Parts: sequence; structure tokens; C-alpha cells
Amino acid sequence: MTDEKRRHPQVVNVQDVAAREQTKGRFSFKGKRLWPEAGGKQLACSWFEVPAGKQAFPHHFHSAFEEALYVLEGTGVARIGEERVTIGPGDYIAYPAGPATAHSLTNTGAGPLRYLCMSTISTLDIVGYPDSKKVAIASGIDAAKGILRSDAWVKMLVRDQPSLDYYDGEDTGEES
Repeated sequence: MTDEKRRHPQVVNVQDVAAREQTKGRFSFKGKRLWPEAGGKQLACSWFEVPAGKQAFPHHFHSAFEEALYVLEGTGVARIGEERVTIGPGDYIAYPAGPATAHSLTNTGAGPLRYLCMSTISTLDIVGYPDSKKVAIASGIDAAKGILRSDAWVKMLVRDQPSLDYYDGEDTGEES
């Protein structure tokens, strides 16, 4: 989008933002990151469209930031923790950080499910995936690109497993 079309550098129309699409089996969405185009720094807002019968993202929770959804169009089921809640236009869902609010959203309607996703921004996040027992760790995240597309300083996706001892692998000077 060229600046000559803009009414103001901090105003952007969803129609003028390039979409990114991601599909893998039952997971599928089209998304538009609105906040970087409008110069946002601390609060992210993205527009999402999920096709009928698809789920946007695997069930997950964040440790470093809070998310919220506002449903614009369509119907679906929001899974919050282990509860499932029917959602539709006008519904607002808050997802504070932490495992109690692990979340996912599935389109159960015949047409597209469209919503806005807002979140605080952090350059560090640890994301838990309760269903698949994975943990994603990222530091140095470029918020405008997101955790998956960012050239983060540290980026790992590993299976959740028992913790190691703090000194595991260190030469402590003690004999075994």
C-alpha cells in the first residue's frame, strides 16, 4: 500500500493489507497483520478468516502475552482449557497468559469465520501445546512477523519432557 492512498500513517484499512495463508490438514487460515501497517508498537491486532470445518491453530497457551478475539462473522467453537463454548458475531473472548486458558478455535459454520485477534506484544514467548505435549520457545521475536516466521535469536519447538537438574551436564567439581 502506498502512503498516497493513506488517510493518515496510523490508519489502515483491512482491504489494503496483504494476506498470508497457512494450511496443514485440518488447520487453515488467512490472516492480515494490521498493527505494523498502522505503526502499532505494544498492541497487536490481526484479521483472520478460517474456512468452514477448519481450525486456525493447534490448542495452545502463551506465557508472555495475553490474547483476545472479537468475532466479526460466522460461527464456531472456542475451546478454552477443556471447555467448549459456541461463539458467533459480537462475541469477545479473553485469553490471559497461562495454561488455564489454553485455546483454539474451530469454524463449525457453513461459511467463513472472520475475527479480530488482539494481543500484547513481546519479543520473548514460551508457548505450550497441551494436546501434543510440545513447547515452543522463542526470544528476539519480530512481532510483525510472528513466532513462526521470525528470525528469532532462539527458536525451538520441542516435546515436553521431565525437567533436568539445574546442574545437569555442568562440571561442578564434584565426583560422581
